[in-house]
Amino acid sequence: MGKQNNGKHPTDQEQSNMNQVDALMRQAVSEGVFPGAVLLVSKEYAIVCHNAYGLADLFARRSMTTQTIFDLASLTKPLDTALAVMMLIQQCVIGTEQELGDILPDLKKEKKSAIKIRHLLHHNSGLADYRPYYKEIVNLPSQKRKQALRNLLVIEPLVYPIGTKVVYSDLGFMILAWVIEHVSGKRLDCFVSEMIYGPLGLDNLFFIDLNVTPPRGVFAATERCPWRKILLAGQVHDENAYVLGGVQGHAGLFGTAAAVHTLVSNLLSAYQGTGPGNLFQTEMVRFFFRRLPNADKTLGFDAPALENSSAGRYFSANSVGHLGFTGTSFWMDLDRRIIVIMLTNRVHPSRDNMAIKAFRPKLHDAVMKNLLTGACGCTIGDFAVDVNPPGCINNMLKNS
Repeated sequence: MGKQNNGKHPTDQEQSNMNQVDALMRQAVSEGVFPGAVLLVSKEYAIVCHNAYGLADLFARRSMTTQTIFDLASLTKPLDTALAVMMLIQQCVIGTEQELGDILPDLKKEKKSAIKIRHLLHHNSGLADYRPYYKEIVNLPSQKRKQALRNLLVIEPLVYPIGTKVVYSDLGFMILAWVIEHVSGKRLDCFVSEMIYGPLGLDNLFFIDLNVTPPRGVFAATERCPWRKILLAGQVHDENAYVLGGVQGHAGLFGTAAAVHTLVSNLLSAYQGTGPGNLFQTEMVRFFFRRLPNADKTLGFDAPALENSSAGRYFSANSVGHLGFTGTSFWMDLDRRIIVIMLTNRVHPSRDNMAIKAFRPKLHDAVMKNLLTGACGCTIGDFAVDVNPPGCINNMLKNS
């Protein structure tokens, strides 16, 4: 499971405040926002909430537990691919200003050769958001599919000039996976396991080799896939990642809430420049967490949107996080050292359930209100600016 940086113990008041959040999660299950979930909240490295709700599998009536393993979907981007790039930069193997044409010979004569590593991480590379490549390569022998994907990426046209606007792109992270494998000489999952997850003791953060049948009982079920004609549990939900054997730069990572917390806590500790055993250098983490001007992106991570953010209204502007299509998310307030991880199976049994979109900001607002209220001896009802110190939740509430 990995080592937790426990920091100080949560106060009785902090744990009591989480009762309201607990009720909100139970209500979400009862109203069908998602069949089940695991919520983990920490403040200053101390876990104040780590609870499971509802069902991991509706058909088997299997309960969710805090040890349930989730398909993390696009959390793969920041927690795997971006960190692999960070490690390679820290090792002076590549740099954010390097162009693809100088790294990947196949792209040297393409317009995409001018795309820099930072463009891919910032999602402003000029590439489209998504392509259903799986439809073109699913009938190929499995050993030929990765090269077939790369051939498709080579001929993929740019849909806008490089660096001119932000378009969230799976394709960009597929290319980053290609870069990582090319310069490291190792498959993406092997590289991150050896260089990141292994040193942190993260046994419960991994990709699943589709040639191995995993035990179904420990995984949260996702969709009853109309294309594969099975209920997915322990098999990657994303179709492009599936046809590529389960390992890709945009999706494919599985894990528990506790494992995600161990990893992001290590990043937070590195960002703060505190504690021994940080895997990444403080300057490197701060560089990656620097917000792109006029956008809700950092290098590989999201920042809170100025309006209608999934993080809600009370995370500071100096926060990072990400969402996953299967109903996963994490947000980390770098100033207040608050981490909120919510893993759900909202696509179970169908991806048509979109109720989580409205629930996420509601949940995050409830967590922040309950954690921050009372920290300065005041209550939500006290709105006098002169009695509340800078950053107090009451000032934020007054101005919201």
